[in-house]
Amino acid sequence: MLVLTRKLGQSIRIGGSIRIQVVEVRGNQIRLGIEAPAEVRVLREELYQQVGEENDKAQLGDRDKLDGVAGVWTDLRKKK
Repeated sequence: MLVLTRKLGQSIRIGGSIRIQVVEVRGNQIRLGIEAPAEVRVLREELYQQVGEENDKAQLGDRDKLDGVAGVWTDLRKKK
């Protein structure tokens, strides 16, 4: 992990298209401004993790549905 020190108004660049600027410092909080291309998704870490968990749940749910469909299909084939 790269650790940088920045002052109010200073920025960092990631690649040529992402810019992160210190917009405000208030006590132990800072506000960052992020400029990135529209195709780059920018999420807070906790939201990123939540999206990942929801995706995992959805995949498991789909697998359960597919297992259920496979079971019905197997039952129908046995009846023939």
